[in-house]
Amino acid sequence: MKALIISADGFEDSELLQPCQKLAQAGIAVDIASLQKGRITGKHGHAVEASLAVNEVNATDYDALILPGGKAPGKLRRDQTVLELTKQFMTANKPIAAICHGPQILLSAGVLQGRAATCYKSVAGELRKAGIDYVDREVVIDGNLITSRQPSDLPAFIDAIVQVMNKRVR
Repeated sequence: MKALIISADGFEDSELLQPCQKLAQAGIAVDIASLQKGRITGKHGHAVEASLAVNEVNATDYDALILPGGKAPGKLRRDQTVLELTKQFMTANKPIAAICHGPQILLSAGVLQGRAATCYKSVAGELRKAGIDYVDREVVIDGNLITSRQPSDLPAFIDAIVQVMNKRVR
């Protein structure tokens, strides 16, 4: 199994680093993509290497998409390639996991209609205004969609990602 994380400068460090580490421990390969190849830096100074630019990504090569939060989703939600990739994962019914501000990308991609989701409290109004069924819980699973609120929800978020990915393999 293989997961794709899409992020950019300003990501919430723990929301990218912990899923990456825990998925690798679960035997799931992880690639990181950004607007351009190269180093991206989190809000708290951790740097990671994006081995792919989003325009090099083929969604069919991956079993899941992960969208960490922080400030990065504000940039990524304006990129048409990121939005198109998100739609491709949704159309293929592959797991999509977004935490904190990550659901902003899902909202901009137009893939949240008719779905239940959660997000960071400052984004909740945006989801409600768009008519999304906002639920204030540490993790919300709605079919292939997994959303979480904040770094303290990471254990439940990561467990849900592994659980949903494992169900797809069976």
